[in-house]
Amino acid sequence: MGEVCADAVTLNLLREARETVRSSPLGVIDTPTISWGQTTLPMSGSIHIKLENMQRTGSFKIRGVANQFSRRPKGGCFVTMSAGNYGKSFAYALKHYGSKGKVVMPETAPESRAILIQSFGVEVERVPTSSMMSVVNRCVQEDNMTFLHSYDDLDLIAGHASLGFEVLEVVPEPDVVVVCCGGGGLLAGVAVAIKLSGCTKTRIYGVEPEGACTMYQSFIEKKPVWMEAKSIASGLAPPSAGRLPFELCQLYVEQIVLVNEDDIKAAVSTLYRAGLVVEPSGSAAFAALVNNKIPDLEGKNVVCILSGGNVGKDELSNFPD
Repeated sequence: MGEVCADAVTLNLLREARETVRSSPLGVIDTPTISWGQTTLPMSGSIHIKLENMQRTGSFKIRGVANQFSRRPKGGCFVTMSAGNYGKSFAYALKHYGSKGKVVMPETAPESRAILIQSFGVEVERVPTSSMMSVVNRCVQEDNMTFLHSYDDLDLIAGHASLGFEVLEVVPEPDVVVVCCGGGGLLAGVAVAIKLSGCTKTRIYGVEPEGACTMYQSFIEKKPVWMEAKSIASGLAPPSAGRLPFELCQLYVEQIVLVNEDDIKAAVSTLYRAGLVVEPSGSAAFAALVNNKIPDLEGKNVVCILSGGNVGKDELSNFPD
């Protein structure tokens, strides 16, 4: 994508994207937001959970994809890089629009994700995380494919912002919003939608795994950093924080907090016991809340995003009962 700066992200642009996402032929769902008291989860206080694990294709990614594809020529040939969830939404969109494409996937992603994407008729190439971008570049240069970025893209972030607007419809003035963070596309979209809607006092927190803390490190170094990221939450372990998400997060996000692998595993199990199937990446925000990583929650209106539910039966057996 071209060098788009944070100033390009306006409330009008986000509202337009929201209408695009709402009316998309891909069937994006306005997912439920429920209060903690409607579940058996071991929490108290005014906490709401946004159930994006119930979204079409199993995660929030379809929002950004719907907006991206609405602004691309039909019938093109596209390439992306993804650990699974973006790839699944990308493949779903390709099949719907009759386009061709390829997903470049890190070797660390679950095999079940690759099989699922291939079931949509989309090619998957599995490579070491550090080689993903060079493979994408080869596809662009040699095969004349169009690259769709899975987190560092204005149309994508604007599409994800629709989730932020939906949160405000249920909780008009949240004190705290907790969102998982990988490359930062969802966190940036939700944060900018909430802040530009006038909720200037809302504290928005991003949550990353300790072993994949690219945005956390980027905040420290004041620039997007690359690292050899590794976590059971593979969807939160891209090789870098996105440039545009980083700029937006610097402006609108209070803090990035970290959770460890055991925190994430326990969160998946706790949610599952309460009847909520949420993948490791989708459980990170919940893990931060239950492990007291977010400060000053007493008496506050809190929203927690469960961002995805794409976890296979084979993977669930790896988590504690």
